[in-house]
Amino acid sequence: FLRVFKKTSGNGHIALYLGKRDFVDNVDSVEVVDGVVKVDPSGLNGRNGNSLTLFVYLACAFRYGSEDLDVIGLSFRRDIWIQRVQVYPPTGGNTTTSPMQESLMKKVGEQGHPFSFQIPPNLPCSVALQPGTNDSGKACGVDFEVKAYLANAADNANEVIEKKDTCRLMIRKIQFAPVNNKPGAKAEISKQFMMTDKPVHLEASLEKEIYYHGDPISVNVKINNETAKVVKKIKITVEQLTNVILYSSDTYTKAVCTEEFAETINANSTFEKSFKIKPMLSSNKDKHGIAVDGRLKDEDTNLKQPGINKEMQGIIISYKVKVNLMVSGGGLLGGLTASDVTVELPLTLMSPKPAGECCCLL
Repeated sequence: FLRVFKKTSGNGHIALYLGKRDFVDNVDSVEVVDGVVKVDPSGLNGRNGNSLTLFVYLACAFRYGSEDLDVIGLSFRRDIWIQRVQVYPPTGGNTTTSPMQESLMKKVGEQGHPFSFQIPPNLPCSVALQPGTNDSGKACGVDFEVKAYLANAADNANEVIEKKDTCRLMIRKIQFAPVNNKPGAKAEISKQFMMTDKPVHLEASLEKEIYYHGDPISVNVKINNETAKVVKKIKITVEQLTNVILYSSDTYTKAVCTEEFAETINANSTFEKSFKIKPMLSSNKDKHGIAVDGRLKDEDTNLKQPGINKEMQGIIISYKVKVNLMVSGGGLLGGLTASDVTVELPLTLMSPKPAGECCCLL
């Protein structure tokens, strides 16, 4: 059974077929994007009598504004990478087809023509920034688009390509967690307060390096309170760091999970415990700007998993866990933040590989 994704142009003369819409990034290579275009040769007459040519392109673009704003003459989309191929008339190039294309060709018939693209491994994965409740149109983020179109030239800025002569399908570039996990990060700090001669020592660690979306994260906490002060509360936060790299590099931080634990660590005492927290997209539905895996229509998705920084443009996501001790009576500001003790741990959130998929290293 072959699931087929199809999009037909407004005039019905061309139709785009893909066997899947998710393509896996294995870090050193990406799955080939291959498909078939069906074209009716009788519909290739241009407005000036010339015969039009059928092209297909694959583009990776950074969208940083609503399409609705394009009407005022401003473009809020920047192509990071684009590649075009001529499909009809055939150029006599490489005619090797994949098993998936052969299945599509049997379905489409004699008017079908195969195409393929190799995505460079240094491009970012698909990501969308969650829009606000009143926002409309496509979300800001990085997306991939396969587009078939009729034109006189592949890329002529002065040529107007009519919408009825195009058809497009969005695809995703994704990564999966590796099978072999590593031990998680560990961090520690000793903080001495005013009017005390001994510190509070905090050590925090994660059981493993990579956690799956929806799974609880185990945070191990060890405290040695050598002061006369009391630790009143432990707060653990998971933060998402969104690094937007376009003309410049800007980083935005959003808390995606915060839990407070009413643990009391008295003066001159020790404490050790493992806490579990679970960051979920369902708990962040109303947070504007949260990065999520690129969506295809109304599919469900996850908090965005980290990508590999390969000196790319686009959006790079990372996570960290912050463990914060709230110490009473420390410093000139009493129990406010000046009396807190904090450590940070790097965290990786990813999706497990589905059954039958090849594994992706991270």
